[in-house]
Amino acid sequence: MAGVVVGIAATGPALALASGGGGGGGFFGGGGGGGGGGGGGLFDLSLGGIARAEEEDDDEDADEKFLCEEVATEDLATGPGVPTKAELFDGLNCRPGAMVSRADLSADLNVLLQTGLFQNVDADVQPLKAGYRVTFKFQEKIWPGMVSFQVDGATILPAEIPQEVLAEARSQPFTTVQTLAMAKNKVEDWYQERGFVFGTVSSFDGMETGRVIAHVTEGHIKSIRNVFVDETGENTSDEGHTRPHVISRELPFKSGDLYNLDDGKKALRDIFLLQLFDNVQVVPRPDQADPQSVNVDIMLRERPKKTAEVECEWNVAPGDTGRPSLVSVQPGGTVFFEHRNLQGEGRQLYGSVSTSNFFAPQDDLGFKLEYVRPYVRGSRDANKTNFKLSAFNSRKLCAAFAAGPGCDDAPAIWVDRAGAKAAVTENYSSQSRGSLGLVLEEITTRDEAGQVCGEAARQPAQGRPPVAGGPPTTLSPSGTDRMLFLQGAITRDNTKFINGAQVGARDSLQVEQGLGPLGGGALFNRHQASMTRFVQLRKPGRRSDLPPPVLVAHGTYAGAVGDLPAYDTFTLGGPYSVRAYNVGELGACRRKLEVGAELRVPLPYLKSHGYVFYEKGSDLGSSKEVRGNPTEYFRRVGSGSTYGAGAVLGTVRAEWAVDANAGKGALHLRFGSSRY
Repeated sequence: MAGVVVGIAATGPALALASGGGGGGGFFGGGGGGGGGGGGGLFDLSLGGIARAEEEDDDEDADEKFLCEEVATEDLATGPGVPTKAELFDGLNCRPGAMVSRADLSADLNVLLQTGLFQNVDADVQPLKAGYRVTFKFQEKIWPGMVSFQVDGATILPAEIPQEVLAEARSQPFTTVQTLAMAKNKVEDWYQERGFVFGTVSSFDGMETGRVIAHVTEGHIKSIRNVFVDETGENTSDEGHTRPHVISRELPFKSGDLYNLDDGKKALRDIFLLQLFDNVQVVPRPDQADPQSVNVDIMLRERPKKTAEVECEWNVAPGDTGRPSLVSVQPGGTVFFEHRNLQGEGRQLYGSVSTSNFFAPQDDLGFKLEYVRPYVRGSRDANKTNFKLSAFNSRKLCAAFAAGPGCDDAPAIWVDRAGAKAAVTENYSSQSRGSLGLVLEEITTRDEAGQVCGEAARQPAQGRPPVAGGPPTTLSPSGTDRMLFLQGAITRDNTKFINGAQVGARDSLQVEQGLGPLGGGALFNRHQASMTRFVQLRKPGRRSDLPPPVLVAHGTYAGAVGDLPAYDTFTLGGPYSVRAYNVGELGACRRKLEVGAELRVPLPYLKSHGYVFYEKGSDLGSSKEVRGNPTEYFRRVGSGSTYGAGAVLGTVRAEWAVDANAGKGALHLRFGSSRY
C-alpha cells in the first residue's frame, strides 16, 4: 500500500476514524485509491473516566481501548462471488465483545484496503449503552469498462467461457467488483461442475486499462505419495507390506494430470476393492511452494495379511432311544483361512473347510480352496484381467425334484459337486465384466440318508415308504457323472443410485458348453440371457432425500440343447424366479421364459420404498423334454404367475405375494433389498 493516514477528531462522545486510500494488490490486484484524510488534534474518550491527551500523546491514545459492542457496514457490495461481511471481517481485531484500540482499528482498515476491493474504507465509532458501535463505510472501486477478457494459466478451459464473460461485462459502462465476481463465478463454475475442485481464479489485473486478465490455478498433480497409517491414524515409519505398483495401477491419475474429484472417488473405490486395506483416504493438498500444484496423499491402513477363523455350531441328533442325549451332540462348523497379500503383490489364497459333524466329517465334508492373481496381463492392462484357480467340494439340495402342489412330499435329493475351475475375468467398468473358465466336475446325487442314488422317489402318504422308480437324477445310472465344460459370462451394468433408488440398465448372458468326449461326459449347450431396466419416473426435489419412483421391467430367457442332466435343468419358482412359490415348485425344464414388472414408490416416513409387482414364468412346454419328466412326476404345473405388494425395511423385504394358480396369498420376509 501507498500508506494509511489515520486522523481522529472528537466531537462530543462520537469517534470518527478515517483511513485514506492507497492501492496495492490483494485478490483483485490493480492499483488503489487515493488520498487520506487526517486532522484533529485531540483524542477524547470516556471509558470509566476521562482520559485526555494532547497531539503529542498520540502513541498513548493509540493504546487506549474501548469495548466494541456491535460491528456494522455501509455501502458494502453484495452478490454472488463477492466476499461477504463474515469473510471480510474474519480475523479482524474489531469484533463484538472485543476490547479494541485506535491502533487496532487502523490495522483492520489496512487489512480491508489490502484486499484491493475498495477505493476507500472509513470507520465510524458511535456510543451505545455498554460500549460502542463500529461502522465500516466502504467506497467501491470503479474501473473503466471492460474491452477484453483473457484467462491466464488455463489449459482446458474452452474459449467460449471468456467470450461469455466479455459479452456480459460489455453491457455495463464500468467494471466493478460485481463485474469481476461475475467473471470469477463463470470461470470457477466451469471447473467445479466438471470435478476440477482446484480450478480457481487467484487474481485479476489490467482493470485500469479495461484489458482484464484473470489468473487461474487448475491444480496440476505434482506428486503422489502412499502414506501408511496405524490403528490410531498416525503415520508409520515403514513402507507397508504392499508394493507401490499394486496401489499406483489402481489410480486413474498420474503426476502432471489435473486433479479431478471423480478420479479421487474412483481411486478410493478401486483401492478399497483390493481388499488389502480396511481404511483408505485420498487426500489432495495444495503445494505450499507452488500454488499451481497439488500433492496427493493416499492414506492407507493395511488389513492383516494372514487370518484364520473358526465358526462352530452344535447339532443335536436323536439317540438310540429317539431322544437326544449328551453323546448325540454333534459339533460342527467351518474353518476359514486367508492370505490376502502374497509377496506384497495383492495375490490372494483363500480356503475353507466345513462339516456338520467333526467326529464324522466324511459324511458331508465341504471345502473350497481358491487362488487369485490380479493383473495377470501386466499392470498396464486397462481391463484388470485376473486369474482364479479353485478346487471345491459342495453339497446342495436339488430343486429339480421338488414336490408340486399336487404331491404330498418328495424325498430330498442332494447334489455333491467336487472339482476344479480355472477362469479369467476382465473388468470393463466398475460393474461390467466378462469371464471365461474351464470346469471339471464330478457330480454325485444322494438321498436323504446320504447314499448314492440314480433316481428320485415320491412319498405317497405319511408313514408309507417312498415309491422308487422316479426320474433319473444323473445321466449315468450309477448316480455319478463327470463333466468337462467351458463356462462364460458377460455382464453390462450401467445402473446408479439416486437417493438409494437404482436406475439404469443391466444385461447379462451366461453360457456353458459341454466338451463331451474330451472329458468323458455330455455334449451340451446351456445358455441364459436376462435384461432389466430401471426407469426413473420423476426427478427428486432439490432438498428431498427420498428415492424417486422407479418402474422396473425384467425378462429372462434360458435354454439348453444336448445331453443335460436333471440337476442342471432350469427351475421355475422361488424368491428370484416367480416369487409366490417355493424354489422349483412350478417345474424343471430345458427352456423357460420369465417376465416381471415392479413399481417402486418412496415411503417418506421410512426413508425407503414400497412396491407392487407382477411376475409370470413358463417352461414353454419343455418340461416333458427333461429325462423322466420330473415336473409331471412330482405333479407340478410348469407355469405360474404372481402379484402382490411389499416394502423394504432395512435389509429385509416384507411382501405379500399371491399364488395366482391357487388364488392364495402369503406374507414373506426375505433378505436383500431387491428382487432384481
